[in-house]
Amino acid sequence: MTNSPTFGSRAYFKLPKDPRAAAATAWNVPDLCAAYNWPSGKPGGGVIAIVELGGGWVASDIDAFFQSLGQPTPSVTDVSVDGTQNTPNQSGSAGDADYEVALDIEVAGAAYYAATGHAATIRMYWSQDIGQAVAKAASDHCDVCSISWGADEAEWGATAAEQMESAAESAVAGGMIVFAASGDNDSSDGGSTPANVDCPSSCPHVVGCGGTTKTSTQETVWNDDPGQTNGEGTGGGYSTLFPMQSFQIGAPAAPANTQYGNGRMVPDVSADADPNTGYNIYVHGSVTVVGGTSAVAPLYAGLFAAFGTKLGFVTPTLWKNQKAFHDITVGGNGLYNAAVGPDPCTGIGSPVASSIAVIFEPQT
Repeated sequence: MTNSPTFGSRAYFKLPKDPRAAAATAWNVPDLCAAYNWPSGKPGGGVIAIVELGGGWVASDIDAFFQSLGQPTPSVTDVSVDGTQNTPNQSGSAGDADYEVALDIEVAGAAYYAATGHAATIRMYWSQDIGQAVAKAASDHCDVCSISWGADEAEWGATAAEQMESAAESAVAGGMIVFAASGDNDSSDGGSTPANVDCPSSCPHVVGCGGTTKTSTQETVWNDDPGQTNGEGTGGGYSTLFPMQSFQIGAPAAPANTQYGNGRMVPDVSADADPNTGYNIYVHGSVTVVGGTSAVAPLYAGLFAAFGTKLGFVTPTLWKNQKAFHDITVGGNGLYNAAVGPDPCTGIGSPVASSIAVIFEPQT
């Protein structure tokens, strides 16, 4: 929603069109974690890095959110990578980047606490370049990184996208997992053609995070504008810059009759993102429902930080263990449709988190 000077990147959160109706179906983070079979009593210890290109946070909002859940407030530290600062909007206008920042901190912190029973340690990396922020977080020995900003690959261009992938590959080699939102504008990703994938989620060493509509009884692909390729719904499709990855077991090939990308399939994983079944967060002094694939990256970041430290390149392991995810088979994001098995709407599915936790238990 909020533009960044870097490659036209924007924050991938969405506000519901009817906030009153959404309030009746929104999730408190601990309840959503429970619905996703969150584990408990995990060792924790993972330091969470969150990349932000704009907006800001205030302690009163963060404290109020965690007090409302009966959880301790995480330790939150600001790190300026290039002079960009934590700059909250004092006027509190609807839809500013403060919504993104609050969503990231609150979802990641609450998800971590649900799995560990301890307050998270979160470091906010402020930058106008996502790759530089990721590199700085890795050099600071963070264990998990959440990115909720991006733009379609055409906006980035090959050189910048390859630099982003290089930063992610180096970070992962050092043990840091990198999650990124796959976008909120259906298969077009807001681009000029019906199919574009979002970078950095398309980078092979980034875990791309797509979106669903999750109620207490069902879960489908998030798309609030059915039949449209450019609306409010999960991003996903095939990269034009990075080839299909060997770890993407069972990923369908791109349709042969389209002129769009046929490379790496995005996303890898998914979770609730529809603002109509969104997340109750605290921002600008009050409770607000927010959705978007922006919520999915910090949700996974909080979960994986609970598993321990320096897990690194987890994506191949996730693809090898697709039974640890709920397969989303209903819905579409414009050009692509869900199907049994992996698909370019929700990847391998939404988390059965306790099953994921078993995969990453320390080996004795």
